[in-house]
Amino acid sequence: MTTGGAGRPQHLAGPAPTPAAPDPASQWVQRLTRAAARSGAVLIAEAAALADGWAALVDPSVGAVHSTPRTAGPDGERAAAHPQAHPHLTVRHVGDASGSVLVVGPGRAPCAHVALIAQATADLLRVRARRADDVRGTEQRLHAAVLNLLLHGQHALAASVLGDGTATHATVYRLTGRTVHAAYQALWRAAQPGAFLGGPRMLVCLDGTELVAVARHGAHGDHTSARTLVARIAERHQLTGGAAEPAPLDMFATAWSEAGAARHSATAGRLAAASGLGADGLLRVVPDDRLGAWSAAVLRPLDREQRRTLEAWLRSGSALTAAPALDVSEGTVRARLRTAAGLLAVDLDHPTVQAQLLLALRAPAAPLPVPAQAASAPATAPVLPGAPLRTTAPTRLRTDPPLPTDLLGPQDAARWASGLLEPLDTRFRITLRCWLRHRGRTAPAAAELGLHRSTLTAWLAECGKLLDLELSSATIRTELHLAAETIATPADTPAALPRRGGRTYRGVQR
Repeated sequence: MTTGGAGRPQHLAGPAPTPAAPDPASQWVQRLTRAAARSGAVLIAEAAALADGWAALVDPSVGAVHSTPRTAGPDGERAAAHPQAHPHLTVRHVGDASGSVLVVGPGRAPCAHVALIAQATADLLRVRARRADDVRGTEQRLHAAVLNLLLHGQHALAASVLGDGTATHATVYRLTGRTVHAAYQALWRAAQPGAFLGGPRMLVCLDGTELVAVARHGAHGDHTSARTLVARIAERHQLTGGAAEPAPLDMFATAWSEAGAARHSATAGRLAAASGLGADGLLRVVPDDRLGAWSAAVLRPLDREQRRTLEAWLRSGSALTAAPALDVSEGTVRARLRTAAGLLAVDLDHPTVQAQLLLALRAPAAPLPVPAQAASAPATAPVLPGAPLRTTAPTRLRTDPPLPTDLLGPQDAARWASGLLEPLDTRFRITLRCWLRHRGRTAPAAAELGLHRSTLTAWLAECGKLLDLELSSATIRTELHLAAETIATPADTPAALPRRGGRTYRGVQR
């Protein structure tokens, strides 16, 4: 009788046992657990993928907090409110403090599998909620401290505290109302912004009587989900809120002011935007590739520091207010502006030049200048992925036409401008145009129009209502100026302003 290498008789040796097939349930749990360690949104997305359908997490006081795909949110809200009316959906109560409900839609996975996936997801959501409750006080103090750092211009230190340097921009929301404390707790639960639970993409703070939310993202990151959540909170708690336009973190103070100015124009339950042109804004009307190429050609002579200085000055309105945002002196801001004006070969005091420059600075994906050695490379040199766009020569700004033809042709520009200003009659159109040419300064505009300042202020308020826009926003004034100049006729001058006599309709001073 022969033996094997281990001394065992060969006739006793048999085939190796077949390893047991992995349990699908354990694999699901492992995948869901890894997703839960990242964020609630990732967990919901993983549940939808495993169920081969859709999933939504619904907070009764807020609505759909996370949903995959995003369009599944309304279906999830209806099923959470009336589960008996949707027997084909799997509904699970999470059991957290806010009474959240998980809804999983049908897919190709068997119903028994979907039920297991839904139950495991609900259990993990409950664990996340308990962990969040344990550290909530610490996290809320951390968010308040980071907000103070950003307000004082310490954006680098704020990123260091959070341990996340990937976010370069922020969108600021400021809300007030009688139920601000309840709204604060609801937003905190819905956003789940704890740093111990995967890194805060949103800061949620109480600043006195204000609820502050700061969505952190990349230069062209998607922050629509954060805006939708904050808008829902404002509506359900009847808060008045303002939203700034996305801004670099080193210009946080400017974005803070923009959000505050927009809030003053909001009504209860509404979130007003500082750049409230919406679908009529040039950033949506002009195709991204065309706008980006024009912006790159216009800004090519400027380095990053000069661009930041220009944007801070244009958005804040003066060198004095731009200086703290840039952490430099007012004299340094003015010196940089003179250098930029020379490089661009433009008069920075011209309102149309200012409007075009701010539009260029806001354009998506405007590449930085190409280094000298790259610019000298032969034209046939391959372009590496991610390399900045090369342009043959910078584009010099011209004030005629006000809206560059590289962006919109004359007919399209006139159609856009006419549609934007259609609610205004001749009197308001002349008044608004004059005020915009004075960069939003009331005193010189009133003098040129021959109006009392109080009359001009009242007329501008009426213009804002008719247009449904916040005229205190520099970005809105930029596009309104370009529109007003585009359709202006020789008769649209202060001398042609209709007069009716009386104290407020005094004649133009000669």
